[in-house]
Amino acid sequence: QVQLVESGGGLVQAGGSLRLSCAASGRTFSSYPMGWFRQAPGKDREFVAAINWSGGTTYYADSVKGRLTISRDNAKNTVYLQMNSLKPEDTAVYYCAASSVATTKTIRLMRAYDYWGQGTQVTVSS
Repeated sequence: QVQLVESGGGLVQAGGSLRLSCAASGRTFSSYPMGWFRQAPGKDREFVAAINWSGGTTYYADSVKGRLTISRDNAKNTVYLQMNSLKPEDTAVYYCAASSVATTKTIRLMRAYDYWGQGTQVTVSS
């Protein structure tokens, strides 16, 4: 069982930065691929970024490449999402997720993730 708690969301002006954190409980965290998803008002939840168990491989949605960076610290049971050059269209609730089954083919898919955090709001003003 893995429990996930996100933090670091808030209100920021366009062009600004935020760093989201996701603290995980559970001894198996270091073996799980992790992902970040987001859901804007009136829209479906969408993939943002993911990272394999070791942190050696990362995956990004095209809309965030070059601006958002996912990383993890397995010693601290934490995954991060560094968000730079933020745009108003990045406004959403951001969710952290853990997967016990994701492969390179499924790591971008919501259905590959077993555990979800409660979400943290990110609002980017223009």
